[in-house]
Amino acid sequence: MSRLQQQRKSQMIPVEWSVQKTGPGTSGYMNDQQNTFAIEAQMAQEARQKIQARLTVATLFQQYRARLISRRNYITVTSDPASVEEKICLTVSENKKVVPLTVKNSGANTVYLTLWVSDLVKKIFTVSDCHGYFNKTIKKHTLQPGEAYKIRVHFNAEHPGFYEQLLVFKFKTDPLSSDMFEIMRLLEVMHQTSFNEEVLPTVTNSLRTLQTVEQAPPAGVVLMWLKTEVPLKKYPMADNIKYLSKSDTNLFMDLEMRSLNWTNYSQRFHLLLHLEELQLRTDIEKYNQDDVVMFRHKNNADLIVFPIAGVSYNSPAKLSGNQVLVTPLEQRVFRNKVYKGWIQHADVEQIYLKFNDEFLSQFKNGTRFSVTFVINRMPLCMQHRAAALVYKHRLREVLFPTGQLSSHHSHLQRLVGLESNPEQCKAIQHIVAGTAKPAPYLLFGPPGTGKTEALVEAIRQIVKTQPSSTILACAPSNSATDHLCEKILAGKIDNHKLYRLYAVHCSVKNIPTNVKFCCNLDPLTNMLIVPPKEELVKYKIIVTTLLNAGRLVTGGIPPGHYTYIFVDEAGQAAETECIIPIAGLLKPDTCQLVLAGDPKQLGPIITSRMAKKHGMGVSLLERLMRDIDLYKSHEEYGFNSRFVTKLLRNYRSHRAILTIPNELFYKGELLPHAPKKKCNSYCKWNRLPKEGFPLIFHGVAGINERDANNPSLYNVAEVEVLKEYLKSIFDHLHKKGVTKIQSGEIGIITPYRKQVEKIQTALQMDKDLRKEDLENIEVGSVEQFQGKEFNVILVSTVRSNPKLSAQKERFTLGFVSNEKRFNVAMTRAQALLIVVGDPRALKTDNIWNKFIYYCFRNGAYRGITVSDVEEEENALTTIHSWALCEE
Repeated sequence: MSRLQQQRKSQMIPVEWSVQKTGPGTSGYMNDQQNTFAIEAQMAQEARQKIQARLTVATLFQQYRARLISRRNYITVTSDPASVEEKICLTVSENKKVVPLTVKNSGANTVYLTLWVSDLVKKIFTVSDCHGYFNKTIKKHTLQPGEAYKIRVHFNAEHPGFYEQLLVFKFKTDPLSSDMFEIMRLLEVMHQTSFNEEVLPTVTNSLRTLQTVEQAPPAGVVLMWLKTEVPLKKYPMADNIKYLSKSDTNLFMDLEMRSLNWTNYSQRFHLLLHLEELQLRTDIEKYNQDDVVMFRHKNNADLIVFPIAGVSYNSPAKLSGNQVLVTPLEQRVFRNKVYKGWIQHADVEQIYLKFNDEFLSQFKNGTRFSVTFVINRMPLCMQHRAAALVYKHRLREVLFPTGQLSSHHSHLQRLVGLESNPEQCKAIQHIVAGTAKPAPYLLFGPPGTGKTEALVEAIRQIVKTQPSSTILACAPSNSATDHLCEKILAGKIDNHKLYRLYAVHCSVKNIPTNVKFCCNLDPLTNMLIVPPKEELVKYKIIVTTLLNAGRLVTGGIPPGHYTYIFVDEAGQAAETECIIPIAGLLKPDTCQLVLAGDPKQLGPIITSRMAKKHGMGVSLLERLMRDIDLYKSHEEYGFNSRFVTKLLRNYRSHRAILTIPNELFYKGELLPHAPKKKCNSYCKWNRLPKEGFPLIFHGVAGINERDANNPSLYNVAEVEVLKEYLKSIFDHLHKKGVTKIQSGEIGIITPYRKQVEKIQTALQMDKDLRKEDLENIEVGSVEQFQGKEFNVILVSTVRSNPKLSAQKERFTLGFVSNEKRFNVAMTRAQALLIVVGDPRALKTDNIWNKFIYYCFRNGAYRGITVSDVEEEENALTTIHSWALCEE
């Protein structure tokens, strides 16, 4: 068996999209789910087959390139521009380009030329011969001694991108013989605009100039009025965990043999938290540096900056809030001691530090230090304490509820104005009545079904009907907590009844304007303070993050003070994070716990694979729904509304946007109920491929790129396409009389931090877009968008087809293929969703393939036309001949 045969997979019959496309009035497969699934499965298999073929081509290409690029038998192939080794590389800003090539026979014998060209992206390249005739192949053209034969390769691409054309010149000295020799050229065309050529080299500097890095108040200056009554222990890691090796199996025996239960609850989570800490330490220590030069931040003299390399996608967020120990390498100014700094901010290229006044007074630009990174253990200790307190506060019926202690005769008050949504109305009634207590009440449902709105209405009803009740409302992140707080304020709750408690290290500039008047921001110093317990207990509603709720436990807010504890976006939090406000503040017989979220969306971010495998990656919400009978659906009666409600009415998105997430994750149960005026606002937009269907997948032939010493990916071609869509959206809004883009109108989601930077810079630098009001356009990762909604969402997927000339390239979609990230990204849009990506790469994933095929069969696909399976196979067959010549 040849090398090629060992690497290639079995071929399937190609499916032509043009055959499957249908429109209104057609019949057949669109109503035949089984046939649709078969087509989707076949398309995904073909996409994987083509990627495998391409990787094989790339491998063999590298293996035999040296023999195929040289002059052979006095035959030369020249081009304009000239080839460098085997590649002819062009960068063009226009849509059309002609590349002339000349094949010359400088030998004494006649040769017969056959030209084979690939068609890896359809309708981009064409070839004409010396007479101007267009041909896909040229067969057995006679080339006399001394004769030159001219051909022209025509490039024509509507959209920016990276395009390849493989040209193989095959020569015979005898037309009847099977013996031949070959010369190959690879034409690579990067179609880009002036933005790419002029701005991208200075993207980093531009961003740094525009960015303002907020500093937290220095240590010792913050006025911490909340005294410690419940100490936070250190929970040190035992030596058998600290020096854990992969061969140590005894430690994990209990994890493997016994599932989580009330008896092993604390012990198990202490172990999992230590495993997570061990991985966090390992990850952060790789950034230690023996010799680094530090400078003051040019816009903030209190911040010290130094460069860092090799920061991965999620690392900047993980680095922020940790500490560094710096040792001066030059002792002329600094005394012989180690200084502690706090990481105020981190990006993929730099770390921004805050030091005490002693260090700052001695520091001079250009001073060299050794740097050791140290994790901030406080969040872990908060979780350890919560796990330890569950027994003291008798939380068995909260964490492993049976429902036996719950009230069966609670009075449900009538809610006027909510009858149109019976599921939501019933959930609010049971929450207000506390029918599940001491068991948690679970409120779950797909995106846009009004989970947060239901919590807010429940809070409003409690404040209205229960004057003595007190409420703690939490969420995992500051953005989700701010969103919840703003919703509560919008529900006509008096400002003086609500208090948003921020952690003291939070950035003041990120506090929403309408929240600044009811939070712990000191207006005199513009600093965040922590009030004393006597002041905190006066408020009807405290809103804070799950982690910062641990401050209330430390400060001695007594269990039983709060009669309701709400956790929004509960599916995002690890169980040990979710119980921080529960273990210490919740009294089971007097407090109703309410968890709201969607286990089909993003879950906890856990670093340790071992900890994730054994339960840290599962939220409390998801575990209760999975393991506790109270929260499971009865075959005949459905869910027990005394304990759980599943919301099914989507009030956010157009039906076309909901279809695929509904099929993939919610069994088709999601019901579109969005206001038509809102969700139809882009149905007549002139850029829609199909009027009335506000969804686009735009296929782009881009390439994955990285900057030096930066693993985060970006894709310039996708940035260019996004820009053009944005300009058209602005035109659409201007025609409707909109002059200022409001918050929540446009969001741009991309999975890679570097792509976020490229998009932000593109918007700032484009001469047309910078005339617009860009302040309220949000650009960020999927995690930043969970829980939010926008009228328009644009998605850049970044991942692209492997290059033929790439050496040792491996193909992976990375976390682009994560189904929970897909679900969140696809369900943020209300009226228009535009996804930009490379269908050749994305179709290898079953979920993305289903989405792309859905767009195509509904006339919502635009962009490149991908090759047939035969083209990839032809490339393999051609290069296989090189391998055979070597064997």
